[in-house]
Amino acid sequence: MSDTELVLRSTRVVTPDGTRPASVEVAHGTITAVTAHDAPVPGGARLEDLGDDVLLPGLVDTHVHVNDPGRSEWEGFWTATRAAAAGGITTLIDMPLNSLPPTTTVAHLRAKQRAAAGRVHVDVGFWGGALPDNVHDLRPLHEAGVFGFKAFLSPSGVDEFPHLDRERLDRSLEEIAAFDGLLIVHAEDPHQLAAAPRHGGPRYADFLASRPRRAEDTAVAHLVDRAAHLDGRVHVLHLSSGDALPVIAAARADGVRVTVETCPHYLTLTAEEVPDGASEFKCCPPIREAANRELLWRALADGTIDCVVTDHSPSTADLKTDDFATAWGGISGLQLSLPAVWTEARGRGHGLEDVVRWMSARTAGLAGLGARKGAVAPGRDADFAVLAPDETFTVDPAALQHRNRVTAYTGRTLYGVVRSTWLRGRRILADGEFTAPRGRLLTRSP
Repeated sequence: MSDTELVLRSTRVVTPDGTRPASVEVAHGTITAVTAHDAPVPGGARLEDLGDDVLLPGLVDTHVHVNDPGRSEWEGFWTATRAAAAGGITTLIDMPLNSLPPTTTVAHLRAKQRAAAGRVHVDVGFWGGALPDNVHDLRPLHEAGVFGFKAFLSPSGVDEFPHLDRERLDRSLEEIAAFDGLLIVHAEDPHQLAAAPRHGGPRYADFLASRPRRAEDTAVAHLVDRAAHLDGRVHVLHLSSGDALPVIAAARADGVRVTVETCPHYLTLTAEEVPDGASEFKCCPPIREAANRELLWRALADGTIDCVVTDHSPSTADLKTDDFATAWGGISGLQLSLPAVWTEARGRGHGLEDVVRWMSARTAGLAGLGARKGAVAPGRDADFAVLAPDETFTVDPAALQHRNRVTAYTGRTLYGVVRSTWLRGRRILADGEFTAPRGRLLTRSP
């Protein structure tokens, strides 16, 4: 009798070689074969025939703020990972800040792992943090299994996670480069931000003027210059300024090891449509104009932008006041990222293969998980999302799983209904019903 325990069959399976009818065989949580659609089911295996629904690899979201422990009233592992599963995300990497303590020492990492243990519906890994005074903690964190190190070049918004000035950026990057780690960077220049106009109040135009494109452009240019000088690996987080793209493309052409992500809200929302006082749309860097959005889409298509991640950064509803200057900045998008991106992508002629490349294959590669995650292929974890790509739904905050159900997508009609989500060959979500948490805590492979 075969070891195969499960066969998932669909007329549309997204594989690294394209979308085709196929049967996917699973044993012990791993994909063992991708065969013809009508291949005989091995003896003893259970068949799940998905019909015409699309079988995708589970998405890998490398930019999530879970905030647990310490600010679990903002978000927690239980709710964040339910939202991820509901959106077809089977792996997420948690950011080191907004939790208390931040993940900036091995002891703090252990506290984060204790808070998550037994409470995660999807697989979860952790970024470490690079602060002005913790260079000596970076190698121990790397050896303890964090996937890389997050740094800010401008104030982060929380006192316990200060930003790196230029001298300390060099020190951190030099240390991380010594063990070939990855530095992921919130790139806005503090001097450009300080020089920008400042206005309180509800006008989105005033907030947008306070976070100009030149702040990102200047910071990105400096970051790639230092990466070139120190031969470091760097990743630009949540790029919103299309004007920074030529610098990134030129750096890559010169051999600089730089990658870049953007987010669903930058690809699907525009400054022109943000109502005054609607701080559910506030994030840093900000949602910019429609013309800028076109530059981001062009860069995704040509590969200058590598991947798309949520930057899920929730807070309690009371912090989302109508004053853009003081409201908490963050978009909650875990559950809606796949349909939001797919809705915009399909209208631009992109296929689900593109979405999988941006939101699963490349994000898995960024985190060093490409050998196990990010593709429907033999040897990979049997992590799947089953999607009805032509069905629509209207976003209702009451149907969302993250803890504080504030969303910038309220009332939008989106394409792509996630029918079910699978983790290592076990269905963890079907038709809105969740199993007990089955996620694992991940560490970086040596």
